[in-house]
Amino acid sequence: MKVIAINGSARKDGNTSILINIVFEELNKEGIETEQIQLAGATLSGCRACYKCFGQKNKHCAQDNDILNELIDKILPAQGLILGSPTYFSDVTANMRAFIERCGLVARANDYMLKGKVGAGVVAVRRAGGIPAFNALNLFFHYMQMVMPGSSYWNVGLGRNIGEVWKDEEGLNTMRDLGKNMAWLMKKLYP
Repeated sequence: MKVIAINGSARKDGNTSILINIVFEELNKEGIETEQIQLAGATLSGCRACYKCFGQKNKHCAQDNDILNELIDKILPAQGLILGSPTYFSDVTANMRAFIERCGLVARANDYMLKGKVGAGVVAVRRAGGIPAFNALNLFFHYMQMVMPGSSYWNVGLGRNIGEVWKDEEGLNTMRDLGKNMAWLMKKLYP
C-alpha cells in the first residue's frame, strides 16, 4: 500500500512538510509506503473550465504545461492521499486550490477516479484561519467520494517560522493519531 502526499506550501521542508512527515512515521510503522511531493517552486494554474477532460476521459487535464498530470499519475496507483497546506488568508495556498480545481474536475470527468481511496488533510497555521483551509481539503475528499479517517483533534499544527510546529505537542499528537487511524482504515479497506 502507498500514500502520496501533495504539499501545497511555498516553503520547501517547512511546517506543512514536518506535519506530513509525522503522519508518515506512523504509516511507515505499519508497513505503508509514503511519498511527499512538495509544490514549492512549482506553479499550477487554475481550471479554465474548458471541460475537455469530459471529452477525453483519459484521466488527465487538457492543460499539460505544468505538473498536474504527473501528480495524477502518482496518485492513481496509491491507496491513500494526503493534501497538506499552510493557511493563507484563511484558506489553502493558490497551488493547492489549483490542484483541487483541476484534479477534482478530471476525477469527476473520469467516473470519480479517486473514489474509495483514503484521504486526509493536514494544515499548518500561524494562529487562526486554519479551519477554513482544513474544510477546503475535506470538502475535496468528500466530493471525490473518498474515505476520511478521523483523529484526536482537527489536523492542524501551529507554527509560523519553519520548525515552530515542533513546539505544538497537541498538533504533533493529532498527526500521530491521524497516521495510526489512516493506517488502520487502509488495512480494513485494502486487506
